[in-house]
Amino acid sequence: MKAKVWDPFVRVFHWTLAAGFAANALVTNPEKDLHHLIGYGIAALLGLRVLWGLMGPRYARFSSFPPDPAAAMGQMADVVTGRRRVHLGHTPLGALMIYNLLLTLLVVVGSGHAMTTLAFWGIRWVKELHEVAVTWAEISVAVHVVAVIWESRRTGVNLPRAMVTGYKEVPDEALTAE
Repeated sequence: MKAKVWDPFVRVFHWTLAAGFAANALVTNPEKDLHHLIGYGIAALLGLRVLWGLMGPRYARFSSFPPDPAAAMGQMADVVTGRRRVHLGHTPLGALMIYNLLLTLLVVVGSGHAMTTLAFWGIRWVKELHEVAVTWAEISVAVHVVAVIWESRRTGVNLPRAMVTGYKEVPDEALTAE
């Protein structure tokens, strides 16, 4: 079965956010304007994604992938037992990762912005919060990439291609009811 899942906004958001985060984490100088401009761009992307999560199409809406620890544990059990169930939208573990990344990046951009204001200029805990949040985001991104590769191989669904084309190709026998 081939299904249209990811709309253009979600796909552009995903890859633009990934590029912006990678640029700021790996390339730009935190003391320079380019780092700050990319950070503000990421803040704008996050704001747009929150709005899209409230009013966008089905699979973009937060209501289509609520945080559900019990369902995430069920997915972990599937991984351990070798059961292959595919979700058209986000998986339960994927949903938790999305909320983790969105909240972490909100802390990153909030603390990053705070460091540029007079009220928080030179305040150590703000800088430390920013650094810890960036490190957590980097770890989360690494886990996300490994999980996407793992799940793509385990389920037979090319998840990165779906985030490029918008379409998921899912074996009918593996599809879950959503």
